[in-house]
Amino acid sequence: MRRVKNGVADWFDADRLADTFASGDTTIDWVRTVPYLGVHLACLGVIWVGWSWAAVAVAVALYVARMFAITGFYHRYFSHKSFKTSRAFQFVMAVWGASSVQRGPLWWAAHHRHHHQHSDDEADWHSPTQRGFWFAHMGWFLTKGAFATQTKYIRDLLRFPELRLIDRFDWIVPVMLAATTYGLGALLEREAPGLGTSGPQMLVWGFFISTVVNYHATYTINSLSHVFGRRRFATRDTSRNNWLLALITLGEGWHNNHHHFSASARQGFYWWEIDVTYYVLKVMSWMRLVWDLKPVPPQALERGRIDGAQASA
Repeated sequence: MRRVKNGVADWFDADRLADTFASGDTTIDWVRTVPYLGVHLACLGVIWVGWSWAAVAVAVALYVARMFAITGFYHRYFSHKSFKTSRAFQFVMAVWGASSVQRGPLWWAAHHRHHHQHSDDEADWHSPTQRGFWFAHMGWFLTKGAFATQTKYIRDLLRFPELRLIDRFDWIVPVMLAATTYGLGALLEREAPGLGTSGPQMLVWGFFISTVVNYHATYTINSLSHVFGRRRFATRDTSRNNWLLALITLGEGWHNNHHHFSASARQGFYWWEIDVTYYVLKVMSWMRLVWDLKPVPPQALERGRIDGAQASA
């Protein structure tokens, strides 16, 4: 019972978690994972609430908006600092990213920096070549060792108390978004009944289904982009470029490019490599919300290239 009580308390305050990642504890913490599993089970609510074009449209819009937050903010900014912004907009980016229900920005960036430091070696929990598909896809962050924020990798971000607050109470923003989707559905049911939606329906589609699809699309970059695709550059890992994954993740599928030169704000190195996240960041730079987007140096495009036979291997 004490273990259960502590696990439940950890749902609400991530700072209660000990920094245990270095211990390599790969035991699944079932109490701590209940909310994650609950988000998946809640999708079954569609059986009772049905669907409407309005609810599906909101689900798609929130998928795209939150996928961009993960790729553009959590990944390219917090993890790699591939552009600059103001402190105020940094906070906006952190809140926006937290709405994706993939923990706080510090937790996300710390684990991703660890991944790049150990890509595909024995210490890399994301690696399908080391630990298999399912562990790389989702098993790793369900373990006891992965719940804590690894502060040694994010010293540069710890000086912002607002980021530490979002990271500590990472459930607040998702709960607010869930309540907002329910409220939107209830409002539309009253004001525009012809749309055929409701509070429960909008909650299931706009929050739960959209979140779960966003989850697993994001995870494919760990589990599939190191297995399927083409290698342009001879990186020390098995990262690959996959055009289909690039489409569903707004540009993250150009994974071999990214591992070759991770500092760039652009992961589609060439014009034909669609990178929606970069396009949006570029527009934001015109608006002066962000600036100093790091480019890909010309010499990086030639360094480490491999021939066609090797690239498809």
